[in-house]
Amino acid sequence: MGLSVKHLLGIRELQTSDIEKIFQTADNFKQILNRPVKKVPALRDTTIANVFFENSTRTRLSFELAEKRLGADVVNFSASGSSVSKGETLLDTVNNLLAMKIDMVVMRHSASGAPWFLSQHINASVVNAGDGINEHPTQALLDAYSIREKHGDLKGKRIALLGDIMHSRVALSNIYCLTKMGAEVTVAGPPTLIPKNIQSLGVKVEYDIKKALEWCDVANVLRIQLERQNKPLFSTLREYALYYGVSKSMLDSLEKNITIMHPGPINRGVELTSDAADSKQSIILGQVENGVAIRMAVIYLLSGTREMTV
Repeated sequence: MGLSVKHLLGIRELQTSDIEKIFQTADNFKQILNRPVKKVPALRDTTIANVFFENSTRTRLSFELAEKRLGADVVNFSASGSSVSKGETLLDTVNNLLAMKIDMVVMRHSASGAPWFLSQHINASVVNAGDGINEHPTQALLDAYSIREKHGDLKGKRIALLGDIMHSRVALSNIYCLTKMGAEVTVAGPPTLIPKNIQSLGVKVEYDIKKALEWCDVANVLRIQLERQNKPLFSTLREYALYYGVSKSMLDSLEKNITIMHPGPINRGVELTSDAADSKQSIILGQVENGVAIRMAVIYLLSGTREMTV
């Protein structure tokens, strides 16, 4: 049981066997989540702290629900209204939590590398819930798991990541995860939002959204992250929507049906229109559902507990 790593800091550190084990464990937890009694006492004696230095809705609620479904005791920490506003450091904050006998820390931080820094200074396992523009490993795992659920084996599948690739930690983690599992990946969007030399990660680059959609089996549409852009990288949101947004009419014009995904939150009418987001081709709500099962699997496997009977 367990993973080859003590912490989940990023997809880069995971082996293919780790990803497969997470998927197989998530399969078991999905069965549990569809039962009348959705809880298991697997982590009954474990205390987990969700330490979020950035705003979050989906990820934080998903982790909290996953932890409670496993029977863990949960402590939620938010930087706003805490001693962080008085100048307390990250390490002091977490060490104070650990002094209260915390077994695992789930952390989101605006600084890339913050979870890695923390993992070097504490004994508890650390789960990265998103760090700066670096990685968001559980989002990539649930995205890949959702594609596997919809299309079967990931090997050979064509996945297009569309939008703000430069500022997206989701994009980077998805690239690592999907290529490890044998999928073909293309990134597409405005030239100003695609990092230089990204081909070195084993992906193709396309600047025409329509061509990317015609090529792929699955399109994962990413949010424009204006809060991370230090200078204007395109004229207006209206112009972006016109040239790089995905609409239902665009999907209908393709010669095949492709699957639409989005990690959320959606800027409706910008990168994705409402009729496309809510269409039968969309598995966006399925991603949300799978997020709980994947995060249950990650937490359970990192905890090193004994094998569970479903």
